[in-house]
Amino acid sequence: METKNTPIFEEHLQLNALMAPFAGWNMPIHYGSILEETKHTRSSVSIFDISHMGEFIVRESPDTGSLDCAVTIPVLKMQAGRCKYGFLLDDGGRVLDDLIAYRIKSDEWMLVVNASGEERDYSVIGSRLAPGSLIENISARTVKIDVQGPGSLEVMKAVAGDGVKKLKYYGFDRFEFLGGSFIISRTGYTGELGFEVYVDADRGAELWNLLLKHPAVKPAGLGARDILRLEMGLPLYGSELSEETTPIDAGMERFLDMEKNFTGKDALLEQKKRGVRRSLIGFAVDGRRTPRHENRLVAAGADAGFVTSGVFSPHLNRGIGMGYIDAAKSEPGNEIVIDTGKGVIKASIKSVPFITSTSIKYSEV
Repeated sequence: METKNTPIFEEHLQLNALMAPFAGWNMPIHYGSILEETKHTRSSVSIFDISHMGEFIVRESPDTGSLDCAVTIPVLKMQAGRCKYGFLLDDGGRVLDDLIAYRIKSDEWMLVVNASGEERDYSVIGSRLAPGSLIENISARTVKIDVQGPGSLEVMKAVAGDGVKKLKYYGFDRFEFLGGSFIISRTGYTGELGFEVYVDADRGAELWNLLLKHPAVKPAGLGARDILRLEMGLPLYGSELSEETTPIDAGMERFLDMEKNFTGKDALLEQKKRGVRRSLIGFAVDGRRTPRHENRLVAAGADAGFVTSGVFSPHLNRGIGMGYIDAAKSEPGNEIVIDTGKGVIKASIKSVPFITSTSIKYSEV
């Protein structure tokens, strides 16, 4: 498969970024130090090029309701100017993708999906919409830049004006800057105060360079993003979430609107009757060693599960991760062993998030 470049690719090269393939795209892994980029995001403000993500526009009458049945998100209950997280499931209740819906107006939504599932998601969602409903893939003409960290509000005010401070958590609006009207949302994937900015592709490099002119701003890559999201216990599609898992396996039932009909609901109801056999857990290791994807989890001397993600946390000064383990052995505080294939690492099950953000609370409601 050909690897694509985002519209900000040349800017990354000028900053000496380490580039590597990710979900079919050439993406910046870091600009010098993953750990320093992680620390800077928690203490100041970093920007991330997330233009590989997919964006769809769906237009249909609220009376039709087919989008509401296509995803777990209660899109008809949402107010205009609000975002909501949820899932695209198959008939068996397994996760095809996780996504965020933005209700732009009464009959229009934007769906933000993962890069790896863009083409499939577009096809699946389109097949579930009623005749007369429209879906448009705007991914190729959209640049998405995440501005994250305690200083992000001041940075965004400098770009788009004081009106940005009115945005509440998981809210969005259009703002005038760079000669156009663009969406900014009070969302992110780091657990810090942050914003996600959507602009036309031909404005992406201009916005990136404008943000970098702010003295507090530094670029950060996917390496730091992975540590940041794991410190907050946030799942990643392809790791914690996949076609082998359900939202109930992942402990994410709160993102299911069981009061409405949606694809996969019947299978999830059956799973709830049976009870879960495995649970998604967080764990912290004794020391700085880093568990890896698919390392085995051993509890009470027996194989009990597997690691989905593992990183070294510079804020905790130890290895942390997430994984699936037999439900009966998933209690926080339980001691486990991680079999790396080259040795073992002692660890204990922890509740997530591993750390608490102090900046995200400026406007949560």
